[in-house]
Amino acid sequence: MVIDGLPAEFVLGKDHQPPPKALMEAMPYTQSLLANGVAIGYHAKAAPPTVTMPRLKAMVSGAIGGFLDVAFNFNTQALLDDNLLGQFFSVGWKMVMLGDETWLKLFPGLFMRHDGVSSFFVKDTVQVDHNVSRHLGDELSRDDWHLLILHYLGLDHVGHIGGRNSILMAPKLLEMDEVVKMIHTSIIANQDNGQGRTLLVVVSDHGMTDNGNHGGSSYDETDSLALFIGLKNHGSEHASYTVNTVYQVDIAPTLALIFGVPIPKNNVGVLILGTFDSFTDEQHLKALELNSWQLFRLLQAQLPGLSCENSPCESFIDDQGPRKSKCNGNLENMICCLYLNATVLHSSWKSKNVSRSYSRADYSSIVAAYYEFLKTGSEWLSRRVTDKPVNLLAFGVAAMLLSCLILSCLIFHVCKEFCIRQKKNFDLVDGMSNWNLDEAFILGVILIVIISMGSSSMVEEEQYIWHFVTSTLDLLLLRKTMQSLPVKKSFRLYEGTKKIGFQVYSIFVLIISGRTLRGWHQGGVNWTHLPDVSKWLEMAGSNNVKLVQLVSCLLIISLCFFTLSVLGSRRKFVLVVGFTFLVFGLLVLQHIMIYQENTIVQSSSTATLMVQIIFAVLGITPIGTFIALPLVMPISISKKHSSHDSHTSTPDPIEIQYKYPLVELKDSLYVIGWTYIGYWCLLQLMLQQPVNAVPILLILMQILASMIYSSYSGLHQKQWVEVSYVIIWLMSTYWLPLLYMLKSNFYCWC
Repeated sequence: MVIDGLPAEFVLGKDHQPPPKALMEAMPYTQSLLANGVAIGYHAKAAPPTVTMPRLKAMVSGAIGGFLDVAFNFNTQALLDDNLLGQFFSVGWKMVMLGDETWLKLFPGLFMRHDGVSSFFVKDTVQVDHNVSRHLGDELSRDDWHLLILHYLGLDHVGHIGGRNSILMAPKLLEMDEVVKMIHTSIIANQDNGQGRTLLVVVSDHGMTDNGNHGGSSYDETDSLALFIGLKNHGSEHASYTVNTVYQVDIAPTLALIFGVPIPKNNVGVLILGTFDSFTDEQHLKALELNSWQLFRLLQAQLPGLSCENSPCESFIDDQGPRKSKCNGNLENMICCLYLNATVLHSSWKSKNVSRSYSRADYSSIVAAYYEFLKTGSEWLSRRVTDKPVNLLAFGVAAMLLSCLILSCLIFHVCKEFCIRQKKNFDLVDGMSNWNLDEAFILGVILIVIISMGSSSMVEEEQYIWHFVTSTLDLLLLRKTMQSLPVKKSFRLYEGTKKIGFQVYSIFVLIISGRTLRGWHQGGVNWTHLPDVSKWLEMAGSNNVKLVQLVSCLLIISLCFFTLSVLGSRRKFVLVVGFTFLVFGLLVLQHIMIYQENTIVQSSSTATLMVQIIFAVLGITPIGTFIALPLVMPISISKKHSSHDSHTSTPDPIEIQYKYPLVELKDSLYVIGWTYIGYWCLLQLMLQQPVNAVPILLILMQILASMIYSSYSGLHQKQWVEVSYVIIWLMSTYWLPLLYMLKSNFYCWC
């Protein structure tokens, strides 16, 4: 049973302390199982990236994926690596899957029955789980399957919409607790009827931050759950909230050896301590031996020179029995020493076991020796996944520098040839000495960003770099614009300087909205706990959040409709596009007013259907506009000009051929671009938390202000400078706010 996004501390507590009372009351049956020793729970640390697909891979294969899996999470492919489900299938197990359709994409053809649900509709917190539970009673009454997989997405959706403290979190936990109760009650009934023992494993793929996000490497995001129900009554000592911490990859070898199938060959996990208490000593040591042998073979594949034949600790058995050797030296010698320590102690124990002359201390020392080797090997293999060859990295850097040098030479020769054709002198040094301050700043920004990419900490806090760069650029542009004002005794901004006035106002909009965006959310990794505007607004109450959300939504719809209808008097099709946007904007506004109260209200099938319809419309309409607009607008232009030309003199053919198509292309691109921006804003209003409606409005205002500034700036700027302006504004107003607002919502949708 996979409960997507469930933090382990919701069930097991944190720092030797039980969970808060509200959380314990939300899962009473599960807490009773833990208190009575029927269940044993672990904090299963997940490796980043903490998104669903690579975490499922880790649990079934024992292998740690890289950040490339984030890309594959968008379009999941079949898992070809050795894994638990493949092993179960090969021994003839019948398997059933209900829940997240990621399982069906990872393991096509393995399930005899399945009902997959999509994780795309993040607003749905009810139907997405109901579609799983509706089959549960029927499946529990059947006896034709060996493995039943349930994957519930509702709790993760609750977190994405309302965070950890959402008003729906406790009801959702209670719903999951009822599922656990239903399954465990069925297990007990089957055991009483002599149908054998059943193991229920409750896990989560990842945790979540206070805002409900995931994907990174913070404790809240990597704190996943592993709960084993039905292994053995562990007594009251497990009722105290001790910190049992394992790794998520440890689940794969543990389940493989519990059910007697081979451990996946690429597994880097180790047996979870405490899960084999119901086994005999001989069975437990045999499981540790198999796990150690599998890890040793994997180490040999990674270290071709690893051979224990000539190990210095090979002969440490004397007349008094086996003795553990101190393991030191290089990596190969240490691994061999640890492995031989465990295997020799185990061999001696086997001989003593025949005569029943072994003590409990012998058994404990063997277990300790095996775990010492397993943990050392597992940690090294886990680090090996993220290691990169230095030679390849150096080659890549050299290749990038060489490509930059070649590109610079090509640009230099093109500029030189252009100046020769224009009969101008080409002097690179003299040209650079005449650079303006903003041009030099643009070049400095490029160098600063390149250098900052060499530090992981700077990458994590990249948004602060772009905020600083953007605000500095705005001030430089303001200075340059003010310097272009004519000197008069009576200074009036609009006295012959209307264009400059628009530029100044646009820059002020950029500065004010940029500063507001910076203070709205504390992004990055290290500063999310600091107070910000969004936290203050949420503390002020749901009514204030609702009011701000509705006002922002109305302003977004009005701005987008205005920009789309600017050409409406001349283009009937554009007016149709504008009114279509207005209709769907009001539909989104209606949905927000009805179904979004505070962080979230109880979802329903009607709300889910409405969201699906809106999503479909928001996707189809911009694409349709992109395809139809270039075809429709030239027709209206030709008719318009033909009518005009019938009453005037015959126009110049060259003017018709070159002037009108370019104007039409400009208008088409304008409408297509603003259609995309408008529908993107509507989509974000649907997906984001209510408090994030203001950042969406501010992003829209910055895009509009930057366009107004550029349109009134004239042609005195160098083209490469204008392109750099656009890139910096886009990075600060679009991509980076989207990053720290959507961090892991983006992963979840895909």
